[in-house]
Order: sequence, then structure tokens, then C-alpha cells
Amino acid sequence: MSPVPDDHEFALLLTHDVDRPYKTYQSLYYALRDREPAQLVEFLYGEDPFWTFDALRELEDDLGVRSAFYFMNERSLTDLSVGQWFDPESWRLFCGRYAVTDEDIVALVRSLAADDWEIGLHGSYHSYRDRDRLEREKLRLDSILGEPVLGGRQHYLNLDEPATWRHQRAVGLRYDATPGSSATFGFDGGYGIRRPFDDEFVVFPLTVMESALPDPGTEFDRAWAALDELLDEAAANDAVMNVLWHPRFFAESDFPGYTRLYRRLVERALEMGAWVGPPGRLYEWLEWPSAASDARPSRRGVAGR
Repeated sequence: MSPVPDDHEFALLLTHDVDRPYKTYQSLYYALRDREPAQLVEFLYGEDPFWTFDALRELEDDLGVRSAFYFMNERSLTDLSVGQWFDPESWRLFCGRYAVTDEDIVALVRSLAADDWEIGLHGSYHSYRDRDRLEREKLRLDSILGEPVLGGRQHYLNLDEPATWRHQRAVGLRYDATPGSSATFGFDGGYGIRRPFDDEFVVFPLTVMESALPDPGTEFDRAWAALDELLDEAAANDAVMNVLWHPRFFAESDFPGYTRLYRRLVERALEMGAWVGPPGRLYEWLEWPSAASDARPSRRGVAGR
């Protein structure tokens, strides 16, 4: 049975991993490296180009689509041992993050959900092999949202197959959108979905992350050609095409061309007759083995286009 809803050529899943909604120490680093004083001004005067959520919502509203936002509850440097503070890897992984309990993040999560965007879990760096940590992170996000999240993606695409999926399923997640690459793109994970346990737990392989594409700021035509080929391949194979665009890439001053590229991707998919929406909405339309029929969630909200 095809995972693509009836009367659609293929499915395009729109997802956003919320890693760094604030531009923090990066401004100082890049201002010094690139001799760009404008980035230092942003840092000193509180302007935050990485908080792109209002513009992103307006963009998707204009396109008539919805997407999934995956929120993370990563540890901070202060949670680590003193010895780890001097490890450059610790700074890369844990410095400049946010707490999902921050007032602005809580308000954002609830506002997005109220307007039919999907909220999901972006499991922290080590949670893919730590069931207890993953469960704590999920329960915290559930409590903010007011209902259980359906699925999400692991940070840095960390995955231990099938152990990570067993952890996710055990803590109540219904799907995972992790398997893929940050350096390459394509349908290496297959054209459809995966059911690793032959039950209600589903895997949506990642087709393309924006950072794996040619830089649209300098090579827009090459970047679009790559996406256009993926769309044609998806249509020819009734595929589920899973796309990741980090919210900070909608900051035009830092990542020129990516907003335009995303808009063209969605517009072209709709022109081609694709179902476009978040993974959780597609999950609600899937056919299920009879043994898992009681676990199927009710259809609610915006199902996509």
C-alpha cells in the first residue's frame, strides 16, 4: 500500500530542527574572522536574525502549507563537569543552546501548535542511546505542549539501528525522521517508509538537508537543479520526500538564497500534485497492520495539501 494519500503524485514532508534559535557567540567569532562589523552590532544590540519563526510562518501561510518543528532540550556547559568545560567538543555541542522551558520557547511551541504546525522532539546529542534521557526530554515537551508528541528527529542525525528506534518506541514516539546525511542527499533510504518492527512505529528517511545542497547564495541554479531532480524522482516513484530546513537558514543576511530556494521547492511540489505537510499528519493517513489498529491516532488538524 502506497504511503502517499490518494490523488497525490508523491509526498513532500517539511521539517525544521530547532537547534539554535538565537545567534549568540557566533556573532563574535564571525565578526572577527570575516571582519564584518555588522555581525558584531547584531550581537551587541540584541538584534537576533536567527529568530526567524514569524517570517517562516508567514511564508508557509502564504504557500498554504504546514510543517513540523522539532524542539530540543540539550544540556548546557554548566551541566557538565569542570574538566569538560575545556574540551572544544563540549563548546561545539553544548554552548549557545536554549532550554525548551524558556518563556519565549514555551510561547512559541504553544503558538505554533495552536495554528496547526506540528511540534516534535529533537532528541539531544546523547539521547539516541540513552532511553531515560530521551523519555525525560519527551515528557518535558509533552507537558509544555499539553499532549504527547508523535515523533521527531535525533540531533546530528545520531542513530543506532535498531536500538534507537526501540528507545523511541518505548518512550511513546510513533515515528522517527532521522536516518539520512548532512553531507549528501537522495533516496538512499528508499522511496517509501520503513516499519522496523512491523507495527505502528514508522521511519521516514531523510532525503535532503539544506546544508548538503550547493550554496544558493552563490550557486542558486545548481541548488535548484538538485532539488528539481529529486522532485522528479519522487513523482516517478510515488515517493515520500523528507526535507530538513533549519530555521536559522531563513536568516537572509547570514544564509542568502535559502528562503527563496525553500519557497520554490514547495511551490513546485504543489504544482506537481504533491501532498505537502508535516510527517505527523502523513502518519495519521497511513494504513496499519491489524495488530496495531488500536494504536492508530485520530486524524486531526491540517492534513497537508
